[in-house]
Amino acid sequence: MPREGDRVTDRSTLDLSSRDPDWWRQAVVYQVYPRSFADADGDGLGDLRGITRRLTHLAALGVDALWLSPFYPSELADGGYDVADPRDVDPRLGTLDDFDALVAEAHRLGLKVIVDIVPNHSSHQHVWFQEALHAGPGSAARDRYVFRDGRGEHGELPPSDWQSVFGGSAWKRVPDGQWYLHLFAPEQPDLNWENQEVRADYRTTLRFWSDRGVDGFRIDVAHALVKDLSEPLRDLGTHASGGEEALAGLPPGTHPLYDRDDVHEIYRDWRKILDAYRPPRMAVAEAWVPGARRALYARPDELGQAFNFEYLEAGWDAGELRQVITDSLATARAAGASATWVLSNHDVVRHASRLMLPPGTDLNAWLLADGRAPAVDEAAGLRRARAATLLMLALPGSAYVYQGEELGLPEVADLPTAVLQDPIWEQTGHVRKGRDGCRVPLPWTTAGPSYGFGPGGAWLPQPSGFAAYAVSAQDGVEGSTLELYRTALRLRRKLLAGEELTWAADAPDGVLRFDRGEGWRCVTNLSGAAVPLPAGEVLLSSAPLEDGRLGPDTTVWLGR
Repeated sequence: MPREGDRVTDRSTLDLSSRDPDWWRQAVVYQVYPRSFADADGDGLGDLRGITRRLTHLAALGVDALWLSPFYPSELADGGYDVADPRDVDPRLGTLDDFDALVAEAHRLGLKVIVDIVPNHSSHQHVWFQEALHAGPGSAARDRYVFRDGRGEHGELPPSDWQSVFGGSAWKRVPDGQWYLHLFAPEQPDLNWENQEVRADYRTTLRFWSDRGVDGFRIDVAHALVKDLSEPLRDLGTHASGGEEALAGLPPGTHPLYDRDDVHEIYRDWRKILDAYRPPRMAVAEAWVPGARRALYARPDELGQAFNFEYLEAGWDAGELRQVITDSLATARAAGASATWVLSNHDVVRHASRLMLPPGTDLNAWLLADGRAPAVDEAAGLRRARAATLLMLALPGSAYVYQGEELGLPEVADLPTAVLQDPIWEQTGHVRKGRDGCRVPLPWTTAGPSYGFGPGGAWLPQPSGFAAYAVSAQDGVEGSTLELYRTALRLRRKLLAGEELTWAADAPDGVLRFDRGEGWRCVTNLSGAAVPLPAGEVLLSSAPLEDGRLGPDTTVWLGR
């Protein structure tokens, strides 16, 4: 098996899916958060050359593709999702030549490359927004964004009660008295997608990266582009807050800011561009909307796939998970798409910690308590995370893996408030701690100023306990989480067949059991006691069996 540092030059026997234009339907995609993956120049910030040097880790892991979170010019008001130029590289992270070298090396290793596109908003440093500020009210430059006069006798009140996802009003006033809309941070002004220049510019962006060899796109906040901006703007009351909860109780497609029916026209237009390439470029929507509405984004004539957040948000409960899996497969099937599965990403508490918290735990309150109320047993959390991983990888569809979960990393919940970078912390007046705990740079070695992340320190402090999770500490170690992932991904590639599963009718309470075709089955014990194993050859287990029985918080794959 290839190990960390090996030059993997031929995956032809492993990566048969790379020859298939539908490779993404059951791919394993590894999310790279560039600033936290690997630092080549020692400035404490991850960069493209650092990623390129570590691509052999992904090839040896056995994933099909890497998804790069934003690497564009940005002042990092929102971790890179405030984009000043969507067709360039932040100079702190590298150059376009570095990007081209990364793509070339990834393709040499048999890896696809997916990049983030952030179409709902730009950075306030974007040349367009600077032009809008100088051009003044009523100008063509301001029409690219959402500017409005304020309410009140002197326009001193926001144009509506709309709220930012990060907290507070979604409107910010500029010196000439007008207000602009920002559904996220004030440094992220929303673009006006009724403006044809905006639409044309994003067509150019899709072609720009596709021409550079990118294989697909992850579309940030895909459900928010089209808005009802007809006058007078309507107040929303309890529906004014950001996020999926804002949609509750409103007829589908009628919220003025989110999930409007007209947004699908944009993605049908994009699909024509993506399909003009050979092979066609894939796309996946980040759309925080109910399943039936999410399926619309995943239709073959639109983006083709959409993230399944119901699965990520499900508790460690057999009945709940079975229902979510069943519904998710049905939703994807209805759309003509494949299902997607994800346990962690750059926006949520890592699942090695989250899955151990009692149902109904307020995650923000837990973070504010530095992860001590309640305390999480890291060993128990890792056991449950490993079981959850094997369950996810056995499901039909695409699995999205967040960097570091192959090492079993827990959430760094006790970051001092003085080091927090997430704008949520300041935007909410220190009420919400934010997402930095899942973005702490990766440990590659057991020693050094940043555990091998780079030759210097790291932009967020790493806890001393990270040494035990380092790649070098797990590489080649039987039973380690890294080796579990490598083995699981190698087996998965051999076992995959079709996009269906069949639930067992006689599974004990608290146990999930399903067959994948005629070849293999998955059994996950979510109960508190060991259970008998059904017949079959044990191919892989997330934890040692207990006298031939499947212990709690354990998943096993069985050959039939």
